[in-house]
Amino acid sequence: MAVLKFEKALSRLETIVAELERGELSLDESLRIFEEGVKLSKTCLKMLDDAERKVEILVQDKDGRKRIQAFSIEDSNLPES
Repeated sequence: MAVLKFEKALSRLETIVAELERGELSLDESLRIFEEGVKLSKTCLKMLDDAERKVEILVQDKDGRKRIQAFSIEDSNLPES
């Protein structure tokens, strides 16, 4: 199976949700795409978890030494939206 890009997986997941919300599918088709959606959801979550582990920032400690630290939204100075 080819590697699925996050954006493509998320887009397909959104399509599945919309199809299920419309309620026009047969029970069998609803179950089939629901199962696909669950798998895509797990795939997207894993990709997000992997990306979070990869995001690191370089910070300087109080002694002026630089060290690598895992990125944390709570530690960032980004304005909240």
